Amino acid sequence: MNPTYEIELTASSFGGDCIGKLPDGKTIFIPFGIAGERVEVEIVDSKKNFARGRIKRVLRESEKRIKARCPHFMECGGCHYQHLSYTDQLTLKQEIVSDQLKRIGKIEAPPVKKIIGSPLEWNYRNTVQFHLSATGKPGYQRAGANGVVEIRECHLPLPEINNLWPQLELEAEAGIQRVSIRCGSDDELLVGLESSSSQLPEFTVDIPLSVVLLGPDEDLLLAGEDYSLMEVLGRTFRVSAASFFQVNLPQAEAMVKHVLEIMKMDQQIEVVDAYCGAGLFSAFLAPKVKSLVGIELAESSCNDFAVNLDEFDNVSLYIGAVEEILPELKLKPQAVLLDPPRAGLDPTAMAALIESAPQQIVYVSCDPATLARDIQKLVTAGYALESVTPFDLFPQTYHVECIANLIRTQ
Repeated sequence: MNPTYEIELTASSFGGDCIGKLPDGKTIFIPFGIAGERVEVEIVDSKKNFARGRIKRVLRESEKRIKARCPHFMECGGCHYQHLSYTDQLTLKQEIVSDQLKRIGKIEAPPVKKIIGSPLEWNYRNTVQFHLSATGKPGYQRAGANGVVEIRECHLPLPEINNLWPQLELEAEAGIQRVSIRCGSDDELLVGLESSSSQLPEFTVDIPLSVVLLGPDEDLLLAGEDYSLMEVLGRTFRVSAASFFQVNLPQAEAMVKHVLEIMKMDQQIEVVDAYCGAGLFSAFLAPKVKSLVGIELAESSCNDFAVNLDEFDNVSLYIGAVEEILPELKLKPQAVLLDPPRAGLDPTAMAALIESAPQQIVYVSCDPATLARDIQKLVTAGYALESVTPFDLFPQTYHVECIANLIRTQ
């Protein structure tokens, strides 16, 4: 039997948790709470310096607490904020971005602009990844624990995806670990079956559908096409089954517009797009600059980039890790666009970036903690942080994207 305590929740932290103190003064992190509430908490994990808890009862409710839409909320790990109105979610995310920049980035008065909310609060995701339960049913990772929660409904994917996934039937012994479903701008559906086995699963398709087996050695097309078509600001992008692309297209458009507004571009400047993916930003930057160099590690994204930017003669692509490519290129670009993974910039990539000394760095981040860490390094190296604009691409979750604009002052 795990111990239980009555806890005052005093603040929110990045990651969806609220913070409180145990009687011995140890900090405890608790999901699905609201700062100001008093809760009865069961300890589920205790470390030397902190603990994690699970709410058993809310003893004093915040006036902000609302009824969650989904019956799986608090059991499924997919959503973190369904107990808050969308306005309160945006306010919280804005505060967390500022807090991370102050605490981790050591920036006293961070220039955080007003968060750009999503036009769709629900049913906005064009791509969803399901884990499979022991019986082969679609589900999501359990909140704060191992295992898969089989789901009956989900309010985040586009309606076309929600019409499909309940029809999926996969044998538990087929060797499929995860199933991704992507809906293109043309409403065409692409299913990716992630497998650790090279064996072809038995698979029949009764509806118009593209299916790709994403195996350990190679990807095999089982039906239809092995890519989706995504339209952003009137431009169509090919996105392969294994490639990353933004899951909230209206917000992807807002981010591209923002980058085009803040980047200082003309036909004399050279730009590096590091972690360029399938070319979302590059495609809009290329016509406005003298030359553009893309750097990307993922093979499928590189193939898509080559197709999506084929019309431009001033674009080159280097395949490999940014920390390996950037130091070797010894470029002196006037501007660098960064869109790294959650871990932020590798130290070698950071050193090469500072060495290349671009006049402007535009940093697109999906993790405000690593963004704040990297901004501190860039400020120390002689850059001024002009602005950070948060974008909410993932309503109902703790995730928040940010675009930071840095200008070299030394």
